[in-house]
Amino acid sequence: MPLILSEKTLASRRRRARVLLGLSSLPLLGVVAAFGIAPDTATDDVTRQDVVQQLQIAVSSTETPLEQDRYWREERIQRGDTIGSLLARLQIEDADARAFLLSTAAARSMQRLLPGKSVRAVTTGDGKLVSLRFTNGDGSEFLLRRDTPGFVVEQDSQETVTQVAMASGEVETSLFAATDAAGLNDSVAMQLADIFSTEVDFHRDLHPGDRFSVVYEAIYREGEHVRSGRILAAQFINRGLAYQAIYFEDESGRGSYYTPEGKSIRRAFLRSPLEFSRISSGFTTARLHPVLNVLRAHKGVDYAAPVGTRVRATADGVVRFVGVKGGYGKVVMLEHRNAYSTLYAHLSGFGDRLRPGQRVEQGDVIGYVGMSGLASGPHLHYEFLVNGVHKNPLSESIPAAMPVGREMRRAFQEQTAPLMERLELIRDTNLAQVN
Repeated sequence: MPLILSEKTLASRRRRARVLLGLSSLPLLGVVAAFGIAPDTATDDVTRQDVVQQLQIAVSSTETPLEQDRYWREERIQRGDTIGSLLARLQIEDADARAFLLSTAAARSMQRLLPGKSVRAVTTGDGKLVSLRFTNGDGSEFLLRRDTPGFVVEQDSQETVTQVAMASGEVETSLFAATDAAGLNDSVAMQLADIFSTEVDFHRDLHPGDRFSVVYEAIYREGEHVRSGRILAAQFINRGLAYQAIYFEDESGRGSYYTPEGKSIRRAFLRSPLEFSRISSGFTTARLHPVLNVLRAHKGVDYAAPVGTRVRATADGVVRFVGVKGGYGKVVMLEHRNAYSTLYAHLSGFGDRLRPGQRVEQGDVIGYVGMSGLASGPHLHYEFLVNGVHKNPLSESIPAAMPVGREMRRAFQEQTAPLMERLELIRDTNLAQVN
């Protein structure tokens, strides 16, 4: 006889089977049961009954709220962004994440907010931050992720690709505005000003209609532009006069900028110890002192700039003095070859580990703009001396550095000819492009 089971017995055996099979903790979606009967058993007259039972599925989840609902969002950093405005566009409402980004040293690279960089975030439905990714200026990837009990920061450096890019533009208001319009970042503008600083005074001589063309390194990571590298060739037309510069490295790997004829465009001294600023007081034999309110000679040039602006050594030299000196406040004094010396005063701080006797190279950061000593506002006071006599650094004739040597002329031509071709190609354009 076939075995006929009641619904109650069937349910009991289902439960026992699930325990034996280790399935008791899983939701019961359905059970198919098979029963055997003895051979030659007549089944034609057996009454059959289909039993269909609706089983309630018990949902038991160990997922945390962060795992149950996630939203992926991406934004590009815009000029003028703050941490708060960026998080708002990413729809992140997380006071703990904001506090971590603003106060933690490990997240300092995120605080720079480089315009144009992509930021990708994963959040919960109520705006809590799960993770945040963006690419640093050096091409490394920054990852902030939530972890017990707070957040952790990781960096993943991946291989970058360098391409040669070209761009040109015209100055209407400022060099920064012109490079922005050409799709270039601020580092290119700063390099342009540094390269041509001995020929063009970017504090006073810029004129609407001045033009520039640049061939430079563009650094990419996973197809995204992460930063601009070194300028390889450049032309700047200032008030109708054209100046050209090409980067060349000798056999020792030492590089510098030269004219197409191989003459060094570098001078023994930079015209200005600051990359960008304005002259607030010039060299004069009589000036009303803004603090002492008396007439006295002003044997230097004052450059107005925000506190913390980097101050550069204008030439190779040796540190003669670093410290506090009367009305100068915090001051650095350098000695150079051929009886030249320079002085940098009213600083807010000094370059890293700067000390007397230390050698510095042209362009090294030796301090930061401040208002220490007898200063009515933040600025740099810069003095230029020859044989101990003060000279006006804006008008003094400065000798050029050494040209390309005879033994390197052929290598110079081979290395720079392709760059000059690119420069000629874009000289009359106002579009940025990449080859």
